[in-house]
Formats: sequence, C-alpha cells, structure tokens
Amino acid sequence: MKMYNNEQIKSAIVTSCEVLQILDIKRARLSQLVKSGKLNPIKRNIFLLEDVMNRKSHQEELRIKYYRPKSKL
Repeated sequence: MKMYNNEQIKSAIVTSCEVLQILDIKRARLSQLVKSGKLNPIKRNIFLLEDVMNRKSHQEELRIKYYRPKSKL
C-alpha cells in the first residue's frame, strides 16, 4: 500500500466550500451535481481536486455553449 504524507493529501482534496468557490456555484447546485453523479465526494463534503478541476473545464464548455446573457430593458 502506498503511503502519503499530509501535504500530499491536503493538496489533493478540497472541501465543499472550496468547491463552491472553484466552480462558482451555489450550494444547491453542488447538491444537484452530487445527486446526479456528476461530482462524487470521497467522504461527506470532501472532494478530489482533480475531479473538481475536470468538472470545471466541462462546465466552462457548457457555459459557452448554453449561456445566454439576460437582455437589458
């Protein structure tokens, strides 16, 4: 079994609060992503940074494709 030190672990995981900041989403949207299986926590409120960054790149592609700014009146 491979051993990891604390610094390696700390740099590889993020909390749900950090995920909200990285993805620029609300807590309700994070809950939807988890329930739909698009983002899977390691443990409650702990996510792998690699998974979050993969979701971020995918999310950016989707925002370009589907986001339509609201028109100003």
